[in-house]
Amino acid sequence: MSELDTDTGASAGTPAKSGPLGYGDRVQLTGPKGRLNTITLVHDGEFHSHRGVIAHADLVGLPDASVVENSSGEEYLVLRPLLSDFVMSMPRGAAIVYPKDAAQILSLADIFPGARVVEAGVGSGALSLHLLRGIGEQGELFSFERREEFADVARANVAAFSGAAPDNWTLSVGDLQDTLPAVCPTDSVDRVVLDMLAPWECVGVAAEALKPGGVLICYVATVTQLSRTAEEIRRSGLFTHPQSNETMVRGWHVEGLAVRPDHRMVAHTGFLITARRLAPGTVLPSLKRRASKGEFTDADLASWLPDLAGEVESSEMWSPEVVGDRVKSDKVLRKKVREARALADERGVETAPEAEQAASAAPGQQATNTAE
Repeated sequence: MSELDTDTGASAGTPAKSGPLGYGDRVQLTGPKGRLNTITLVHDGEFHSHRGVIAHADLVGLPDASVVENSSGEEYLVLRPLLSDFVMSMPRGAAIVYPKDAAQILSLADIFPGARVVEAGVGSGALSLHLLRGIGEQGELFSFERREEFADVARANVAAFSGAAPDNWTLSVGDLQDTLPAVCPTDSVDRVVLDMLAPWECVGVAAEALKPGGVLICYVATVTQLSRTAEEIRRSGLFTHPQSNETMVRGWHVEGLAVRPDHRMVAHTGFLITARRLAPGTVLPSLKRRASKGEFTDADLASWLPDLAGEVESSEMWSPEVVGDRVKSDKVLRKKVREARALADERGVETAPEAEQAASAAPGQQATNTAE
């Protein structure tokens, strides 16, 4: 097979998902000790380790899941990374939604081909990639992010995996309460996915955008956020009774007679809370339960969630630092933007916003970022 026949990656702009490896494809090289290295195949490129070299040209044209030798005779397994592999290794501006939670979101929210889905916030783009795969080419994904730096990282990561920014993906920068009504008319959205610090602030605007029967699903990290979100969904009177859960994954070591759980596991990453949009004017019947020790009053809730009673400002009680989120400095975020764009550039994809590209093309003008 000639180089021209296999040059399907960076030159064509759409990395292949299967078939022979080509330039622009992202591949994983697993060495004899299980060490994993992820590279992008480029012209005249080489993979170097302290034990030898593998030329990228030697990989082009090989079937997926092949074994190659480096210059010192060590064998490497060559595989295209799965979506879950890509999101775990891509540059991160914000914490990602783990594949185990993304899979649950697609299932619990019933993300289907052709669905119109709203996502906020976009973070580093991990969940966006899963949602785009779930809705297919016929669906539409509307992503919203408050921070421009996070949007830049997500834009580059999605382009790097897809080969280009998907035509059915709209990424807006701004507060969801302000931008969603302008992007999505009332009763026009099938699903709303909220991955943010205070999703209860967006319950009302999400309800306006959702069709009757549509699904609202929120991803939160702490039990206080979970409780606050559930109470707001109930108080709104616009949704069915919320359902909450978390997913934990425990791997197993299975080798001969040594069969046991792994010493490490991906335990708590977040909670998922789901509810369905009621038809306009519908009043949800009250749940009939016997009185129990679990009965509570508004005063009880206020002691647990002071902002419900107006005792403190919501902005004072709910901050990334208070709920334990790691806050990255502006310097680190700029570095992550550069890394994400470099990954996309390896595949021949332009990721800078149009205004920034125009400014960089015009000498003497200062480049600026604008929301897409």
